[in-house]
Amino acid sequence: MRMTVRALVVVSVAQAFGPAFAQQNSDAIENFISVNAEVIALTHVRVIDGTGAAARDDQTIIIRDEAIAALGDAARTPPPDGAKILDLSGRSVIPGLVMMHEHLYYPTGPGVYGQLGASFSRLYLAGGVTTMRTGGNMHGIFDINLARRIADWELPGPDIDATAPYVNGPNTFLQLHAVKTPQEARSHVAYWAGQGATSVKAYMQISRAALKAAIDEAHARRMKVTGHLCSVTYAEAADLGIDNLEHGFMPATDFVADKQPDVCPGQARGQQAIAALDDNAAPFKALVKKLVDRRVALTSTLTVFETFTAGRPIPPGLEVLTPTLKDSFLRSRERAAANPQSAYAKLFPKNLTLERAFARAGGLLTAGTDPTGFGGVVPGFSNQRQVELLVEEGFTPLEAISIATLNGAKYLGRDARIGTIAAGKQADLVVINGNPARTIADIRRVETVFKKGVGFDPAKLIASVSGQVGIW
Repeated sequence: MRMTVRALVVVSVAQAFGPAFAQQNSDAIENFISVNAEVIALTHVRVIDGTGAAARDDQTIIIRDEAIAALGDAARTPPPDGAKILDLSGRSVIPGLVMMHEHLYYPTGPGVYGQLGASFSRLYLAGGVTTMRTGGNMHGIFDINLARRIADWELPGPDIDATAPYVNGPNTFLQLHAVKTPQEARSHVAYWAGQGATSVKAYMQISRAALKAAIDEAHARRMKVTGHLCSVTYAEAADLGIDNLEHGFMPATDFVADKQPDVCPGQARGQQAIAALDDNAAPFKALVKKLVDRRVALTSTLTVFETFTAGRPIPPGLEVLTPTLKDSFLRSRERAAANPQSAYAKLFPKNLTLERAFARAGGLLTAGTDPTGFGGVVPGFSNQRQVELLVEEGFTPLEAISIATLNGAKYLGRDARIGTIAAGKQADLVVINGNPARTIADIRRVETVFKKGVGFDPAKLIASVSGQVGIW
């Protein structure tokens, strides 16, 4: 008989620290596990499978060996003998969220990014995120080591596709290395690939030559490259072979009239051009066609831009922050709302239109949250909010859920294993008390998160860090 993951955790903890360790250590992973057995049957549940298909009521899901062993109508799918049975009448199950722009750091002061990976990984999992890509790395080996420890079931959290530290040109960020030549870009990618990074992210001041070298080196190592760009336009990056572009069309500088090669014209000028852009005109349609033809994905991060936009709701989850961080965000939010020069009143809704046009044209739109800016984007809570904002963008709830699950899995090349609910797939599942196919706000009502068939308790994960996020 297979030893369950929980049993493996208990054995490893006992061998390393003694049998009483798990009871004494409040951070032990098993303290956050609520469901684990050799065979689990989720009965009478509504299945929203992530493909965009209509929800199916009164289903049974059988979980065995970390995977979905069977799925079908409850009347024709009886639980196996000895299975742990959970009656989920009135509940829905969606695939675990696969989010493509997350961070393990957070703004903790002017120009300072604190490493909060320990608390963030719990919050991401509590929010239903079972797989995530870090969309940038400020702290070197930390992200990579955390990904390894989570994979070894030492710590709770999503599976992590860990980016290398940003590959960028000369810049003012104290925590970013600057590459000045193509060879330096190649060396940067090669070094961090050797350390265990699995993705690469280019940043705003990189040159075309350095970006091309980074892309070539990454592709030779079967790594994908994303970018938050400025000095390089979206069209140029697509021609160079980039795989993904971040933040929808918000950072695009393709439409700045006097844009100079390899020079960032400044965020404000780029945003002004996007805010004034005619999405029905030929220049935008030509850019979309190029991105679609080159198979360049786009990551939507509406949550971070919502915090900059006057009149938008206060973001969820602020209560888990330290009082200092919470107060700092609220003060910054007030200043941003009072700024008459802010472009976001026009820019935020325009980006909704542009992202939707990209997706409707056949582009691969993925979802992320980007917990940066001046704060307020809280992991887990913001991932749920991002799905809500996709519905505001014009997608149906079923489409929005698919963008946040299947599309991320497709980008990572893991859609044969994750991103949808089907027999044979990995049992990454989110149990929701409600019906997000009808009311997308129900996506916040998460009761259990299954990762590889092990059920985690979101309330316990959140309670373990509440009021302390900002310290660790």
